[in-house]
Amino acid sequence: MNAGTPPPRRMRADAHRNYQRLLTEAAAAFAEHGADFSLEAIARRAGVANGTLYGHFPTRRALLEALMGDRMRALAATGAELLTARSPFDGLVTWARAAMAHTTIYRGLGATLMQAVEDESSELHAACKAVLAAGEKLLARARTAGEVRPDVTAPDLYALINAAAWAGEQSSPPQGERLLTFGLNGFRTSATDQALPLPKLTPAPK
Repeated sequence: MNAGTPPPRRMRADAHRNYQRLLTEAAAAFAEHGADFSLEAIARRAGVANGTLYGHFPTRRALLEALMGDRMRALAATGAELLTARSPFDGLVTWARAAMAHTTIYRGLGATLMQAVEDESSELHAACKAVLAAGEKLLARARTAGEVRPDVTAPDLYALINAAAWAGEQSSPPQGERLLTFGLNGFRTSATDQALPLPKLTPAPK
């Protein structure tokens, strides 16, 4: 759900305004400072009490699910669409790059998503599992076609995406893209044949 989407339950007009204001300020704060930004500071930016924030979003993950749940479900749906791609490996690559772009929306988001995959109590768990399942289906199709090594698993793919996202945060987005490309090339049954071209790094300013 994004800041322009109505909340899932009926609210009074003032509660609805607070809900939307919190989402708007959270999106801006996370984009500027990362997914670990203080929830209390978000409440102050939105002009509401902490109790109001926690009434709507009891945990950080609940707030992230409200901001990103629809986007994550769309990413899972994209995976289903790519199952019809002419080349199973190309479909996997397209989805992996989309998944990394999703993970880098907010700095530090990847770690939260990785934790939510294993935590069934997390508000993000269901959406994360749907994304993981989409990657597994694409991977299974590529394995069946003999385009990916038989020992590569969906958790391997998910870990690679999040590691590349982290590298992009710590260094530069092109560096993250290169790491993702190195990893995807390593997934291939013949890594030296038809390897994906590496994204170029932009020279650091002198």
